[in-house]
Order: sequence, then C-alpha cells, then structure tokens
Amino acid sequence: MTFIDTNILLYAVCPGTPERAKAERAREILRRDDLALSVQVIQEFYVQATRPARTQPLSHAEATTLIHLWLRFTVVELSVPLMQAALRLKDRYQTSYWNAAILAAAATAGCTELLSEDLNPGQSYDGVRLVNPFR
Repeated sequence: MTFIDTNILLYAVCPGTPERAKAERAREILRRDDLALSVQVIQEFYVQATRPARTQPLSHAEATTLIHLWLRFTVVELSVPLMQAALRLKDRYQTSYWNAAILAAAATAGCTELLSEDLNPGQSYDGVRLVNPFR
C-alpha cells in the first residue's frame, strides 16, 4: 500500500498546472488501486484547490466531486492516537507537525511508501520510506 500526499492530488487535477510532466505523473499515480490518503490530505487539497488567489481555482462542486471519487482509496481518519503518533514523529525527525501527521497516517494505513515532494526522498521514517515521484 502506498500513501499519497496532497501535492499528488493538486498536480493531477488543478487546471493551469505549469508543470505538465508532474500533472501527467500524478494522474498516472491516481489510476492505481493500492493507494491510501488521510482526511488531512483531503482537507489540504480542498483548501488549496479552491483558494480564490489560485490562478484557476476549482469550484466547491468540482472539488467535492473529486473528493468523492478519491474516497475509493483507503482513508485514514483523524484521531487522538494519530495525533499522538504525529507528535512523536515530529519530535524524533524534527519535521513540521503536518508532515509528521501525514507520516503517522501512512503508518496507520500500513503503508511502506509515501509519495511526496516534501521531506527527504529515500529516507525511512519508522518504516515509511519517502519517494518523490517527480524525480
């Protein structure tokens, strides 16, 4: 199982993405069946994709339709144990809390890989290896 970060969702669907190769790669990733994400990732997607300052923001209806499609993947819900795991990871690896929460959600879903542009590619965070799919 592979966990995906918010940037995968944004590259895949946001019109006007100047980085065409990343958009194509992100759409290819989303065709897989072995993906997981978290409520946090979905929330971040919604906020960023519909942000009025964005060049071509998605409407609420467009964003919620996409979110509904992605609920076919394993979705890790927010919980107190997840937050506590994120706090431990933040302290251990000196990351932002939000990145630590994504790492904790990936571990909770049983993922061994996290696809993201954030953090250190190739590094393992308590059994979750970070892979930058755009390199």
